[in-house]
Amino acid sequence: MNRLQRLLIILLTIATGALFLYSAYTKLFPTIQSFEYTMVEFTHIPLLYAKIAARFFIGLEATLGALMVLHFFGKNNWVLKSAFALLVFFSLFLIYLWIKAGDNVNCGCFGDAIWMRPSVSLVKNIIMLGIIGLLIRKARGFNFRFADIVPLLLLAGTFVTIYLVFPVYEVYKMSLKPIYADARWAPATDLTTGKHIVAFLSPSCMHCRKAALKMHNMMLKDPAIPFFMILGGVESDLTDFWKETQARNISYTRLKREEFLNYTHGIFPQIFWLNNSMVEENTGYPELDQKLVEKWMK
Repeated sequence: MNRLQRLLIILLTIATGALFLYSAYTKLFPTIQSFEYTMVEFTHIPLLYAKIAARFFIGLEATLGALMVLHFFGKNNWVLKSAFALLVFFSLFLIYLWIKAGDNVNCGCFGDAIWMRPSVSLVKNIIMLGIIGLLIRKARGFNFRFADIVPLLLLAGTFVTIYLVFPVYEVYKMSLKPIYADARWAPATDLTTGKHIVAFLSPSCMHCRKAALKMHNMMLKDPAIPFFMILGGVESDLTDFWKETQARNISYTRLKREEFLNYTHGIFPQIFWLNNSMVEENTGYPELDQKLVEKWMK
């Protein structure tokens, strides 16, 4: 190859790697839960498995992208060949999704950042498969003594990092009996069945009030969101709480201080995403997102 051809191959490799990195980034941020719920919605695998698989695919996609950008292709170009195989796998999933759900759904290839039909994403993948096939034949990576070790180290480091920074929490069953123990405050809503987002809030806590206000505003947009508030303490006056949060449109109950602390361990607000009493997520209020909650509700 002449210099111009080499330069074009280098730029093409960097651009392809950057696209892999961007795809991984949009699945991870602003929240990985969106990618998890997409997997559950279209494959119907248990959420716990979706959490594990989501981190695996994001970590693999990010690592392959970074290695392409850095021009570390590994022994026998296994990095490029792995990228090719990953795209084949994603393409087969797109075909399955197209057949199962039609062509008017977001495939999730770029998270919620870019809404993309399965058919459009499939065309993108076919073009990328052609480009990576060319790179496998033409691209030349670093070839110094330990160049083959770098991809393995980066792959291992990425997986360790992603599972540490975004740990997989086991889905577990929450006992709701204490919430129904006091007849004065027993909720009319049956929180033990169906999906509910239950927020444990202290009426005097500034962040709890922000959480309640955020939930109030989300319910104004979609009254079907199954928010429920559990307010710590049964004696405190709620006048200021209602004035600041405007959250009277959200069902609530009150819980004695001891039982409230047993659930929260002194850290609040805590927001539990319950599915038939199973805790699928435990978040703070910044993670509450309208589209994410509506996707989880499906």
